[in-house]
Amino acid sequence: MKKNVFIPAMKKGQHAELETLRDAEHLAFHNLLDEKRLTLAESFSFDRLVNEALEELKAFSGSVDAIVAQWDFPTSVMVPLLCREYDLPSPTRESVLKCEHKYWSRLEQQKVIPEHVPDFCSIDPFAENPLEQLSLDYPFWLKPVKAYASQLGFRVENEAQFHEAIKITREGIHRFGDPFNEALAHAELPEEIKRANGNTCIAEAIISGVQGAPEGVMYRGEFSVHGVIDQPKEQEELYDRMEYPSSLPEKIQQQMIDASRRFFEHIGYDNGGFNVEFMWNEEQDRLWVVEVNPRISQSHSQIFVMVDGMTNHEVIIDIALGRRPKLLNREGRFAVAAKCFIPYGNEDRIITRVPSQEELDALAERFPGTQVYLEVEPGMRLSELPNQSLVSYHLGIIFLGAENHEQLRERYQRCLESLHFESDPVE
Repeated sequence: MKKNVFIPAMKKGQHAELETLRDAEHLAFHNLLDEKRLTLAESFSFDRLVNEALEELKAFSGSVDAIVAQWDFPTSVMVPLLCREYDLPSPTRESVLKCEHKYWSRLEQQKVIPEHVPDFCSIDPFAENPLEQLSLDYPFWLKPVKAYASQLGFRVENEAQFHEAIKITREGIHRFGDPFNEALAHAELPEEIKRANGNTCIAEAIISGVQGAPEGVMYRGEFSVHGVIDQPKEQEELYDRMEYPSSLPEKIQQQMIDASRRFFEHIGYDNGGFNVEFMWNEEQDRLWVVEVNPRISQSHSQIFVMVDGMTNHEVIIDIALGRRPKLLNREGRFAVAAKCFIPYGNEDRIITRVPSQEELDALAERFPGTQVYLEVEPGMRLSELPNQSLVSYHLGIIFLGAENHEQLRERYQRCLESLHFESDPVE
């Protein structure tokens, strides 16, 4: 009999990736809630989502054998609550929240890996004079303790910009802050975090360099990493692709892995996947933690398939079923692979033309294995696209494979030159 695996907000077409798993024929994959409710909703209640998920699970006629997370909040915090109801392996609520709450995470990082933590402080945007709470020098980043894709993230260079950022933050922070407060109510919180609730911000010193991210799992206290992904940048503060496996020096990769291990052991995170983003500044010889994600990344799945022959869900589903994870290995079609964004600047425009299917097919024939997923169509206004970064609009995603990193970057450039979009200014 097949084991039933529930994945909140399964992506369209994700079954093809999941069929690459070693035991796929013995598993039945089920969507839990939908992507719109969990990743695209303009407003939502965390507790209502948990109750809706429980109703779906209770209405299921078969056994509930595993529930796995592949998205950030609210999914990452929902899964431990759902697993507790069914006595399934999962990280604790508190350990997940110590990753998801940006300020709480920094406090815990500072206790065990202080050499990798930039200066930071808590800011209440609704205080009478938020500037009085600032303990950093300009410039710095100001962001909510819970947001998505750099939304409401501001580079602040002077007092005027600080006050403008606070004004905008007050208007938009409740979208994630209110449901995050509902999630925080499910855990035992220290007094400092009770004060720094979901509708507060964190100010952080600006760091620079090349970004890298170990991804792995904790299983019954055992730490392991199954891959390290790079996020090289070609323009200032614009991360336009993710490359796997990493091309960073082995020494730096090991430092990232060691810091990740110490942090997860410190917070008691167990029986779950993780992805930790770092910034390596080669000139300063400094390695900084950017953020900690208490789940594997579904956005990495396809490049794992291209290099390892199977999706990174392999290890997390093993753990969710209560068995020791089998590490991935290089059995894929390509030596290296990348998930590349199609950037289009930060000017709001109306799309009038996108590449045709014939053009996309020709690109795949030119570079075998290439897959292009467009996120726009004629008539769309860029500012209305969901969950966009403040740095640049993204029109879609390209998955590429190659024999080495140099060839991969060359193919990415050729693809951007071949993908022809047209747009008009917004009147």
